[in-house]
Amino acid sequence: MLLLLPPSETKRDGGDGAALDLASLAFPRLSPRRRELIRAVRTLAKDADAMAAALKLGPKQRGEVERNRTLTASPTLPALDRFTGVLYDTLDAPSLPPAARERAGESVVVASALFGLVGGLDRIPAYRLSADSRLPGVALRAHWSDRVGRELAAVPGLVLDLRSESYAALGPAPRRPGSVYLRVLGEGPGGAVRALNHFNKRAKGELTRALLTAPELPASVEDLLDWAPSAGFRLAPGAPGELALTVGEPAAAPR
Repeated sequence: MLLLLPPSETKRDGGDGAALDLASLAFPRLSPRRRELIRAVRTLAKDADAMAAALKLGPKQRGEVERNRTLTASPTLPALDRFTGVLYDTLDAPSLPPAARERAGESVVVASALFGLVGGLDRIPAYRLSADSRLPGVALRAHWSDRVGRELAAVPGLVLDLRSESYAALGPAPRRPGSVYLRVLGEGPGGAVRALNHFNKRAKGELTRALLTAPELPASVEDLLDWAPSAGFRLAPGAPGELALTVGEPAAAPR
């Protein structure tokens, strides 16, 4: 089973590993494209104002420019420990038991605007680049889509795509039985169901942690649907090629 996660714009500083080694990353056939993009990002980072505009950074986010300027020399962390935000804080990868950490290294892949795809325990530096970033002379969708799509198409077995739609556009998951996109829906107090944002990310973090700590990973969509109720998830077939995860929305606070 492959768990395909979105990245997060927020990341931990520092690291306990050596500088970035592209040869150590999963999906080595993406390395030439990674090098091209790293050069473009570092070149743009020499002009702080231009980089801030490209990344849509506010005055308090100028530190992200320095991250990009030094990304080939700064220390690294495993990808699942590097990313922060709702999904990754809920997943809490640093606290996973050793067997679940090992499983994450084998079964989790994170989409990245800078690296295309990285394994869950691949060591990466802190950086800032989003799916909608605009770099001079580089269109991220054109840069990654075909190449990432080919890499994902070569992955056998069950693929569960938990990415946001913007990151899914940077490299489509294979269209075949056993490859499904997860859509998170919220059920309000009156029973109305709607798409979620914040709680979407929390639900994906909870689901990923539950799968990594399960006795074994599901081998098929049918196995995943059979497992879900025992782990407390309301998972059901959705639109073609999709699964729907329904979660209860918290009641609105009284005014």
